[in-house]
Amino acid sequence: MTPPDGAASAAMPSAKPAFKPLPMKGPDVSVERRADGSFVIRSNHAPGQGPRSIAHLLKDKAAAHPDRPWMKQREPGHGPWRQVTYGQALRAAEGLAQALLDRGLTPADSVMVLSANSIEHALVTLGCYTAGVPVAPISPAYSLISTDHAKLKHCAAVVRPKVVFAQSGAMFERAFATLREQNPDLVFVTADGAGEGAIAFADLAGTQPGDAVEAARETLGHATVAKYLFTSGSTGMPKGVPQTFGMMAGVIAGQDGLRAEEPDPDLIPESLEWMPWSHISAGNIGFNAVLWGGGTVYLDEGKPIPGMFETTIKNLYEVSPIVFGSAPVAFGMLVEAMEADPVLRRTFFKNMRYMGYGGATLSDDVNERIQKLAIEETGHRIPLTTMYGATETQGITVTHWATERVGLVGLPLPGITLKLVPNGSKLEVRVKGPTVTSGYHNDPEKTAAAFDEEGFYKLGDAAKFVDENDPAQGLVFDGRVTEDFKLDSGTWVSVGTLRPDLVAACSPYVMDAVIAGQDKPFIGALFWPSMAGMQALAQDEGPGTPFEKLAAILKERLAAFNATAGGSSRRVGRFTVMTEPPSIDAGEITDKGYVNQRATLERRDGLVQAIYAGDASAGVVAV
Repeated sequence: MTPPDGAASAAMPSAKPAFKPLPMKGPDVSVERRADGSFVIRSNHAPGQGPRSIAHLLKDKAAAHPDRPWMKQREPGHGPWRQVTYGQALRAAEGLAQALLDRGLTPADSVMVLSANSIEHALVTLGCYTAGVPVAPISPAYSLISTDHAKLKHCAAVVRPKVVFAQSGAMFERAFATLREQNPDLVFVTADGAGEGAIAFADLAGTQPGDAVEAARETLGHATVAKYLFTSGSTGMPKGVPQTFGMMAGVIAGQDGLRAEEPDPDLIPESLEWMPWSHISAGNIGFNAVLWGGGTVYLDEGKPIPGMFETTIKNLYEVSPIVFGSAPVAFGMLVEAMEADPVLRRTFFKNMRYMGYGGATLSDDVNERIQKLAIEETGHRIPLTTMYGATETQGITVTHWATERVGLVGLPLPGITLKLVPNGSKLEVRVKGPTVTSGYHNDPEKTAAAFDEEGFYKLGDAAKFVDENDPAQGLVFDGRVTEDFKLDSGTWVSVGTLRPDLVAACSPYVMDAVIAGQDKPFIGALFWPSMAGMQALAQDEGPGTPFEKLAAILKERLAAFNATAGGSSRRVGRFTVMTEPPSIDAGEITDKGYVNQRATLERRDGLVQAIYAGDASAGVVAV
C-alpha cells in the first residue's frame, strides 16, 4: 500500500526527493468480493457536511467576507483585472433572481447560457440558483463554430429555455437568430446590451430584490434541480442531465471528508480556470469548490491550443495558484513552456501544493517532466491528484494520496459506492451515491438503459486494481469498454491505455493519437502533430519537409516502442500523420480537449483504409 502524503517518500530511494505534503487523508476502503466476480468498494472515511444548496452557500460566504474578491477577469485585450466580491456577487444574484421571478420563471423553466466563462455568466448562474430556476450552460462551439447549429437546436429543444444569455450580442447574433426561429417568444440577455431586442445584463442584475427572493431560496434543497448539463455527444446528440443541489453537495461533502487538516482562516485560495463551465469539472466541481473554500478564481481566457495557450502563460506570470487543475493536454503544453522559461516555472511553483488532472490519462512522460521541473524549483516533487467521474455522476473517485503512478482513478469519495462488474476481459465501472443523477431530462428510455438492476449508473469505462490483494493502492483506468477492439487474431487492444503510451513515446512531437485495427492484422495509429514539435522541425536545417522529418522520427520512436511492447496488442504496424486538426463540429474533440476515438475513425475512414491497403500509400509509414 502506498503511504499517504509526504510519508510516501520515506520508503523511496534516496535519489527521489520527497513529495510536498498533501493535506488529505490516506486511502482506506472496504471491498466486498461477490460470487459473480464483481467488486463493491466503499471509502471508510465518513463524508463531511455539505451545503443545503449553492445559493445558501453563497449567502453564507458573502456574510462571512463580503469584501473578499470572488472572481476576477481581464478586460478585453489582456487588460487589467476586473473583479466582483462575494458581497457584490450576492447582491447581483438576488437582483437577477428577482428579475427572473418577476418574469414568471419557475423550476419547470430554464435559462440557457451560450457563451464562455465570464463574471456575468457566473452571476447568471448564481441568480438562477437563487431563484430556483435551472440554468443550462452549453458549449460555445455549438453557437460559434458549428455550421448547422444542430446541437444548439437540440439542446434548446431538450430544456425549452425562456431566457437565453450570451456575453456579446454581435458575436452570438447568428445563434440568436436560430433560436428565435425555433421559439419567437424567447427573451435574450447580453452582457453588452447589444443584440436585436436584447435586455442588458446590468438592468436585470440591478433589480431590487424583494421578499420573493428569500421565499424562493427557502424552497431549495438537495432534491432541487440547479442546472442541466449536456454530455459531450460522443455517441449521438448530447443528453441533458439534471444536476441537483444534492449532487453538488455530495461532492463537497466527500472532499471535505478527505481533508486532513482544518483550512487556514488567513489563507485565501487562488486558482486559475480555463476549463468550460458547460462541463462538470469546472462548471460544478471547480466552481463550487471555490465558493466552499472562500477562494478567489481568476478566469483564464487562454486554452491549451496553439495560439491561445500563450494567454494562460501570461496569466501565470501574475497568478501563482495553490492548486492547478486542467486536462492532460494543458499539462503537456505547460511543461513545454516551463522548460523554456525559468521565470514562468518560478511563478507557477511559488505557492503550488498539488496539481490535479482529469478527463484523460496523463502520460508518464509528462509526469516525469513535471517532477523534474518541480524538483529544480522547489526541491520537492509535486503530488498529482485526479478526480474521475462523468456528467451523470459528478466526481466519484479521487487519488487523494501522493503516489508514484499516473493513470490512477483513485478510490471512491466518502459516501460513494463503486461496483466493478466483469465485462469480457475487463471490469466495468458502475456507481451509486448522492452525486449520481436520477436520469436524463425527458428521456425515460435512455434513463432506463443507463442503470443496472441494483440502481448503479453504468459509466461504460473499465478499471482495474493496481493490486487486487491490496485495494488501497487504488484503481487504474482501463479504457472505455466500447473503445477496445479485437485484432483479427482475437487479441484484445486496450485503446485507453495504449493511446497515452504512444503519445509519450513520441513526445514532444505528437499532440494526440487515434488507434485503429478492429478485425485487422495489426494496430494502426493516426497522429496529430504538436505545434511545438512542428516548429522545431521547421527550424531544423536538415533535408526534407517538416512532415518528412516528423515521419522519420515517429518511425524510429515507434520501432523502439514496439521492441519492448510485448505482444501484438501493443505493437503498431503502420501509422499516418493527420494534417487537418480535430473538428469540434464533427465531434472529433470536445472543448475540454478530449478526443473522440470513434468519431475520428469514422470521419477519417479514408486514412484508416489507406493504413490497411495492400501496399502502403503515400503518407502511410510502416514501422
